[in-house]
Amino acid sequence: LVQVVESGGGLAQAGQSLTLSCTVSGLTVANRRMGWFRQTPGNEREGVSCISWSGEALTSYAASVTGRFTMSRDNTKNTVYLLMNSLKPEDTAKYYCAVAEPRFATCVDSWSTLARYNYWGQGTQVTVSS
Repeated sequence: LVQVVESGGGLAQAGQSLTLSCTVSGLTVANRRMGWFRQTPGNEREGVSCISWSGEALTSYAASVTGRFTMSRDNTKNTVYLLMNSLKPEDTAKYYCAVAEPRFATCVDSWSTLARYNYWGQGTQVTVSS
């Protein structure tokens, strides 16, 4: 059984920071691309960030979060993180962590395409007030 569990969501004031964590059990993800996605009511789930397999650990970000968010991974903990700085009310959403299929190891090949990921967490809510 593979489990993907996000944590760290909550309420923050605009301009403050939050760090999300995603821990995977039942599967070693060192060789997997990992992604963070977010979704608001009535909208499609969108890509926030991607980090490639541990040998590269190269990241890609959505334009809306570039320069503010940083994704990282700790392979000893089988965990990835999303550091969210300078939060804006527009960042309010439910954030999901996802594990990519083995053949999609880098963040070059359409990293924000949901179909590339085969394991998903249940999400953690982030709410940013003005």
